[in-house]
Amino acid sequence: MSSVSEGRFPGSSVPLLTPPPRCATLLTDDGVPVEAVYEPCTAGFGAPDGGAAGALQATPARTPAIVVAHGFTGSADRPAVRRAARVFAQRAAVITFSFRGHGRSGGRSTVGDREVLDLAAAVAWARELGHTRVVTVGFSMGGSVVLRHGALYTADPVAGRAESGAGDTAVRVPGREARREGRGEREGRTRRTGAHSDAVVSVSAPARWYYRGTAPMRRLHWVVTRPSGRLVGRYGFRTRIATEDWDPVPLSPVAAVPLIAPAPLLLVHGDRDPYFPLDHPRMLADAAGPGGAELWLERGMGHAENAADDALLARIADWATATPPA
Repeated sequence: MSSVSEGRFPGSSVPLLTPPPRCATLLTDDGVPVEAVYEPCTAGFGAPDGGAAGALQATPARTPAIVVAHGFTGSADRPAVRRAARVFAQRAAVITFSFRGHGRSGGRSTVGDREVLDLAAAVAWARELGHTRVVTVGFSMGGSVVLRHGALYTADPVAGRAESGAGDTAVRVPGREARREGRGEREGRTRRTGAHSDAVVSVSAPARWYYRGTAPMRRLHWVVTRPSGRLVGRYGFRTRIATEDWDPVPLSPVAAVPLIAPAPLLLVHGDRDPYFPLDHPRMLADAAGPGGAELWLERGMGHAENAADDALLARIADWATATPPA
């Protein structure tokens, strides 16, 4: 679940003329500061009509927003993340952010557990900016986070919880996460206005936790679990990793997938992914059930954002902006 480069990623031909980005520090429900960048949709900017089309497209209520969740050791300013944002911005407004323990965000990485709170804060920010349709797109570790976020944060009332008003997001805590309810306030497992996504895209995600079936994943587990590995993560990859074990173990991606419906779900995976072989996306698609997910198996693609070329990113953005809401 790493965004460490597998080599040079393809260059981008996206035009440089864009509206200015907006930077912010978001505060998660458990008090962690998260750096985030908002980029308006660039569609129509530089058009012969003097930019009127761009101004119309950039109206938040009329424009979908894509929230990008990077992979482990990534950050909002990594080149592959910036390139994805530029491609996505041709079709939607884009929010990128750095997970806790990454980049200039605070806290320490929990490698996919409490990162769901970081994503919820970014999605809520998109809605505060006026976007009524928000799609999450996650890569590798971020891919597992968007799946779990889509399962836990819902637009509909959850049994046993009353909605306090329009735009609220109900948070459900299924199965093994149920005992988190006892410390819900501390962990942020409470209602957060507008924190749900309208559609979910998961790229190069694992289906299950603790997978060590490939050499890259065995190296990643060494980085996460060993003191010397965490030093390499901190000083080599600018990633500060928590020392505590998961307690309880968070809902797994394969267990989260059935809970995402009725929100649309897209799963994308490369057939040359060195981290997670094809049984992972197929297991996720099977868990979604008939019609519960669309699966794209990409020939020749490696792992996560570093391996996604502009053409694939554009197809993902087209799906994200064209898919009708649930």
